Amino acid sequence: MPSTAVVLAAILCLFLLPPFAVGIRTGPGRITTVGGGRNAFSKLGPFTEAPEYRNGKECASSQANRANFASSSSSSNDPSPVHIAMTLDSEYLRGSIAAVHSVLRHASCPENVFFHFIAAEFDSASPRVLSQLVRSTFPSLSFKVYIFREDTVINLISSSIRQALENPLNYARNYLGDILDRSVDRVIYLDSDVIVVDDVTKLWNTVLTGTRVIGAPEYCHANFSQYFTSNFWSDPVLPGLISGRKPCYFNTGVMVMDMVRWREGNYREKLEKWMQIQKKVRIYDLGSLPPFLLVFGGDVEAIDHRWNQHGLGGDNIRGSCRSLHPGPVSLLHWSGKGKPWVRLDEKRACPLDRLWEPYDLYKHKIERVKDQALLWFASLSELTDD
Repeated sequence: MPSTAVVLAAILCLFLLPPFAVGIRTGPGRITTVGGGRNAFSKLGPFTEAPEYRNGKECASSQANRANFASSSSSSNDPSPVHIAMTLDSEYLRGSIAAVHSVLRHASCPENVFFHFIAAEFDSASPRVLSQLVRSTFPSLSFKVYIFREDTVINLISSSIRQALENPLNYARNYLGDILDRSVDRVIYLDSDVIVVDDVTKLWNTVLTGTRVIGAPEYCHANFSQYFTSNFWSDPVLPGLISGRKPCYFNTGVMVMDMVRWREGNYREKLEKWMQIQKKVRIYDLGSLPPFLLVFGGDVEAIDHRWNQHGLGGDNIRGSCRSLHPGPVSLLHWSGKGKPWVRLDEKRACPLDRLWEPYDLYKHKIERVKDQALLWFASLSELTDD
């Protein structure tokens, strides 16, 4: 029988620990070795260390920024920190590392970017190991890892058109208001299958007018009704809940979010209500996207399309190759079934996957490229000698 002290300690933990996530790490800092950590590294990577990206003279003092990050006292009203939230898991880790690399490479003030990584509690790689791997790849990166409690959402998830969309971590964005520190009042949310090819500060400076909670590129030419089943449109009540608005499709992989308005408006609960309806009556086939469309459609701050050139992963069934939408590009997004790192490794890359490759820090890939270059130079040398 457990002692009274042990039982009391367990009960205390249940009440004191936050219900959605626990933060385990902030940066920059040294790596703390955990038993088995190095072995886990070899299974997940290895990744080569990223170059050091430093602030220019026009940036606010990086020393002051690091002090703010460490104390979690920074505010979105402060022009220096840019807060970015992303998920972190073993399956999409290579994509996440490339995304971070791309942000730092093109940021005007890379040392002023703070990353908030949300990791699943029961991922095959522990959140602590993932945290150490990020630190070993980006030694000077400012970041924090939060452990997302999957049981928060697991009973609300319905089957989807693609199994990957049923991953509880896909729903972590619904809980950012509860997961992130209260001092974070504004954040950019990015999916793990993106690369940023422009200064992310431009996206950060998006103004959310009026009472708008989120900003995202909208696609009003898309057929909004196709994202919902006939059960939804034939219901005598449900369509009326979004009447009076002119909703447009938007992709939730790139969003600017006002976390103060999010928390005050209880938007997590509003999303959960639609998920609860979905459990009773199937009103959509996709995963975490439709509740966002229902809650925010028609009230989204429209951001230039250049900030989400999405759909590069093809559809959710075949994952076929696609081309870019017309116009300038600031962010490339491989939403859909096909992921560039998978297609490159399987030697069936689409043309646009080559745009992702320069940001890939996966060490085995880099070594293969070096070997190919050596062979090419050797062949060239033989031709020149002749």
